This record gives sequence, structure tokens and C-alpha cells, in this order.
Amino acid sequence: MKIAMIGDGNVGSALKRGLERNRHEVRAVGRDPKAVRDAGAWGEVIFLAVPFAAVDDALRELGETVNGKPLVDCINPLGKDMQLAVGYTTSAAEEAQKKAPGAKVVKAFNTVFAQWMDSGRVNDQPITAFIASDDTQAKGTVLQLAKEIGFDAVDAGPLRNARWIESMAYLIISMAYVQKMGPQLGFRLIR
Repeated sequence: MKIAMIGDGNVGSALKRGLERNRHEVRAVGRDPKAVRDAGAWGEVIFLAVPFAAVDDALRELGETVNGKPLVDCINPLGKDMQLAVGYTTSAAEEAQKKAPGAKVVKAFNTVFAQWMDSGRVNDQPITAFIASDDTQAKGTVLQLAKEIGFDAVDAGPLRNARWIESMAYLIISMAYVQKMGPQLGFRLIR
């Protein structure tokens, strides 16, 4: 599968390694508008792995290249004060869907620290990837990609559940850095 990774920092690079290990072709791009648009046009699936403050620019640069494609939102909507910038009544993923109505937005991979994204594991234990979307086919594609990387992929329901997934990410970030537990953490859904 051809995957466009918009963002080539820690998150984008880790996901790129995990996806390439499973024989997917991945193009990771940074902030160059032409490269973003070209990668979006080329990719069958598009991952947004940019800081929350860069989402509007990335979506503007992607333009209509997202139409009809899964757009995987890996973003944590944190403001400069490291607090949730949206939540309760909306989410970064729902806002992305409003800004890119032709895309099939899927929330995924945001509750995992970058160093575990290429394997989906912490201390040889699979981490749960909570995946939410209103589009069944797009969600199925991302569930499969997560399983291939090594995650315990879980269908977390409709896109509105991204509100709670993003809150989970805030919790694990706080546990790691405010509570000083370190980033050797991951969520696991026991079922």
C-alpha cells in the first residue's frame, strides 16, 4: 500500500519504520507545501503526524488530495500550556473531518509514545491502538495496518469517540512526564 506520512518527526518516522517493515511504501514529508501536496496525491492512505498547531496548514496544503481516502489523525490536541486544546464536545479528529469533509478521517496511534510506534509493543507486551472512525472501510484499513505493525488493534467506535481517545493520550503524557513514570508506558485493553 502507498502511504503518505505528513510529518517526518519522531511520530512520523516511527510509524514509517513500522509500516515499511511490513512492505508498505511510505513517503514521509516535512513542511514543504509542494511535497505535502505531492505525497497526498500519491498516497492511498494519508497519515497526519504533525503538531496540533500545524494541522490547518497541513490540511490546506493537502487540499483535495485527501478526498475519498483514509486520513489517519495521529495528533494530540495540546496547546502551548500542554493542556488539551479541544475536548468534551469535539476532538482534533472531528475538527479535521469538518475541515476536510471529503476525507475519511480515522483517529489512531495518538495514545502511544513515538519510541513504541514502530513495533506496537512496550517491554514485549502489545499496546492497544484505539481506532475510531465513522467510515467502516477506512477504519478497517487502519485496524489492519496497526495489527501489521504489532499493535493490539481495537475498534473504538465512531469518530466522536476520538474525544476520549485524545483524553487518554493526555493522561498517559501526564503520567509519563508530570508523575515522572517515564515513557515506558502503554495502554492495554483486557478483554
